[in-house]
Amino acid sequence: MSTAVPIVLAGARGHGRWHLDNIRRLQDKGTVRLAGICELTPLSADELPAGLGTPEQSADFGALLDSTGASVAVICTPIPTHTDLALTAARRGVHILLEKPPAPSYAEFRRMADGVAEAGVVCQIGFQSLGSQAVPAVRTLMAEGAIGEIVGIGGAGAWARAEAYYRRAPWAGKRRLNGVDVIDGVLTNPLAHAVATALALGGTVRAEDVTAIETELLRANDIESDDTSCVRVTTAHGPQVVVAATLCAEDPDDPYVVVHGEHGRITFWYKQDRVLLQRANHGPEEYEYGRTDLLENLVGHLTDGTDLLVTPEATGAFMKVVEAIRLAPDPAPLPHEAWQLLPGEPGEQRRVVPGIDGLVAAAADTLALYSELGAPWALPARTKAVST
Repeated sequence: MSTAVPIVLAGARGHGRWHLDNIRRLQDKGTVRLAGICELTPLSADELPAGLGTPEQSADFGALLDSTGASVAVICTPIPTHTDLALTAARRGVHILLEKPPAPSYAEFRRMADGVAEAGVVCQIGFQSLGSQAVPAVRTLMAEGAIGEIVGIGGAGAWARAEAYYRRAPWAGKRRLNGVDVIDGVLTNPLAHAVATALALGGTVRAEDVTAIETELLRANDIESDDTSCVRVTTAHGPQVVVAATLCAEDPDDPYVVVHGEHGRITFWYKQDRVLLQRANHGPEEYEYGRTDLLENLVGHLTDGTDLLVTPEATGAFMKVVEAIRLAPDPAPLPHEAWQLLPGEPGEQRRVVPGIDGLVAAAADTLALYSELGAPWALPARTKAVST
């Protein structure tokens, strides 16, 4: 009898294609079986990777979970749908891998996390970088005093997205849609991993660990949400965290998190699982680590009790940042002289903010916000008190 865990994937296009390929990989290992796909429009045979068979398809998530007998649901749908779909699964006793960000507001996050806990199912939040074995390794270096007392943690993300990126879905680049929170900003969605990873390295994972948040939210693109932003998180016990990010980079590069100590620094390129240790009286040391796939970890948790890597409670501090961004004034449009339109093929034109790459790196390096670094277009941060 097959021991493969039956899975339903909700949202199989866009980033969902990555999940289809990952499920195929695990199906080949015999650990999972794709039982169903929930999409508003069924996938054609061409859209389904070879070797996945003919999973049942339906636009009705609950009915699909019932008819397939799924044990796990992978939810990769628009941000505002996450909570209701997770609760639909939880009420049926189906365990969940929920894409990041888990919810568009702290209230929706709590509704999801509390409902999942009450139902007695487990939920893994899809921050893939937190599956990196570099995370515990860096924490160990910090705890052992490899770079002395920790001064703070910076995060930098300089990415580029074409204007067409914001036309790919009705919710793209929106703060709200039809009166519902979306909060699809650079720090909450595309570069959410930079925020979550910086917080995790500092041990600031629970909502109650956060004491204050300052945000500077700006946009070069003609969107509602922010595409060039920075945030400073003050914590109860851990070091201060500053993350700066943009989707308007001149020369896009891999995002990273840097831990500043009195006697050195540790840089972690989280997409590469690569760590650079630089400290006084030592040559630079570089390490590469493996990564545990979060769906594999969830299945392992269900079959042999492996510890779950990214529980909802472990993303509470990240959700406090999402909430501060949600409650902040709407992002300020950058003045026309602060950005340029790079020509490209139709659909590939993109807006670039000259000098932003250096500002993003400087913010991570000095733990200063854009306004403190003298960016002429940056408004002074508005401090958000966080009640705990």
